[in-house]
Amino acid sequence: MNHIVLIGAIALLPTTTVFAQIASAPLIVVEDRGGDSALPYYQSLNPQPDQATPPAPMPAPRVGNAADAEAAMLPVRSTQLSPGEVQRRVIRAPGLTALFLVGDDERSRAWLRQRQAALRELQAVGLVVNVESMAALTALRRLAPGLTLSPVSGDDLAQRLGLRHYPVLITSTGVEQ
Repeated sequence: MNHIVLIGAIALLPTTTVFAQIASAPLIVVEDRGGDSALPYYQSLNPQPDQATPPAPMPAPRVGNAADAEAAMLPVRSTQLSPGEVQRRVIRAPGLTALFLVGDDERSRAWLRQRQAALRELQAVGLVVNVESMAALTALRRLAPGLTLSPVSGDDLAQRLGLRHYPVLITSTGVEQ
C-alpha cells in the first residue's frame, strides 16, 4: 500500500513542477503608459513602519466658522465687470435660479435699496462681485436684510453671459437691470 502511494506521489511530481513554473512565469505587460509611481498611494496601507524616513507630521485641522471662511475669500475682484448700464435682453436658461450681481459701490447700493422687495419675492441669490472687506460686505447685507449675499468673482459668469456691468438681475428668461 505504501508503495502505491509513493509511486503515485512520484508520478504527480512532474505535473506539480509544471504548474509551479507556470504560476511563477513573468507577467506580460499589455500596456505601460509610464507616469508617476503609485507607491505613495500604497505606503499608507503598509502596517510596517518605514525605519528610513520618519512620518511627516500631519498639520492640525484649522477649526473656524463660516464667517472666518468667508473673510478668507476677501477681497473679491471681478476684472471683467464694473458698475454701469445693463441693457435688458432675453435669455433661455430653464431651471436657472434667479440671481443678481452687485458690488460695493453707490450704484449697487441704490439698486439694492430699490429692488430688494422684488429680489426677495424671486428668492434671488446675490453675488457680490467686487468687495474689499468684511466690513463692506456686512454693510451691503444690512441694506438688504433677508437676501443672501455671497462674495464671488463674477468673471466666469460675465464671460458666459456676455456681461460687462452690474448691478444686474439674471433669471431663467432674461437679464435686466
